[in-house]
Amino acid sequence: MSLEKINNANTEEIYRIFESCCCAPKWIESMTNARPFAQPEDMLTASDKIFKQLTKADYLIAFEGHPQIGNLQTLQSKYANTSESASHEQSGMSEADKSVIEEMHDLNLKYLEKFGFIFIVCASGKSAQQMLDLIKSRINNEHYSELTIAGIEQAKITHIRLEKLL
Repeated sequence: MSLEKINNANTEEIYRIFESCCCAPKWIESMTNARPFAQPEDMLTASDKIFKQLTKADYLIAFEGHPQIGNLQTLQSKYANTSESASHEQSGMSEADKSVIEEMHDLNLKYLEKFGFIFIVCASGKSAQQMLDLIKSRINNEHYSELTIAGIEQAKITHIRLEKLL
């Protein structure tokens, strides 16, 4: 997709385009209002700046746009707007052995129960074992610290998705 198309898309089109990167309405609205972008880097910079202004509620909405790491079965139904991106991003889990997938599933449930949102990690390029190690290292964090980390990871995921748009 060209930067020109992003800059000139109507409200409905740009909403769908940006929603494929992050489903938080405040982020989508802010990105829409930040147009036009002179260079691709300007779009990425705007996204990074907007992420720093999001609230906890915005992050929680953004997190809802993701399947749990390792839960690839839900991609096509519940997460249709990001399923193509997420399945590629989580490709490391598709190659995992059963014990890693089962442990990840168990930790995902414990994480969700503790924090009230799913485990968010920029999974691109990470193996299943690396993601498992990350959830193990983060599950004992305090709520605010974990929300901050998850927000940073969400911004990384969105950044990658924006780059893939162009």
